Amino acid sequence: MTTLHAQPYDLSANGFYFESDDEYKAKAANLKNDYGDPVEEFEIQFIDGQEIDCDLAKAWTLYQSHISEFFDAVNGWSERQKIHYIIAVGECGYSHDQVVDNPEHVDITIYRILTFRELAEQFVKEGLYGEIPEHLEYYIDYDRIARDLECDYSSTTIAGEHLLYQCA
Repeated sequence: MTTLHAQPYDLSANGFYFESDDEYKAKAANLKNDYGDPVEEFEIQFIDGQEIDCDLAKAWTLYQSHISEFFDAVNGWSERQKIHYIIAVGECGYSHDQVVDNPEHVDITIYRILTFRELAEQFVKEGLYGEIPEHLEYYIDYDRIARDLECDYSSTTIAGEHLLYQCA
């Protein structure tokens, strides 16, 4: 379960925790400051939940206007969709509106590999550099290929998993 906190910008009011859009709406509608006036504006903070949902909240930039969308994503998106959104918005510069309807439509290549050297080895093994004769395999400089790959690919850590990716 994902827990968020609504912190009022009004210093004379106390915030509240919530775990759904309906709970947020009910508590926000009834919240009054110390003078009996309604509280209208909140800073939304991620408090507890799965690590990938915490990373999603950071990329999402939570606002009270789209809490419902956030809870829909947390509860309805696959891990793959969440990772695509996090990379697209948090790393590649796409806007929330460009990605929110279908995070996987964004052209991002993702590798679940720890190092650029491992990516270089995989690319050579897959034949991306052409057919390498067996007697020359020991002369391949994987570290140099890895340095070249660092120009076209980036790395990030999402939910404790190191990923290499390329934005189109």
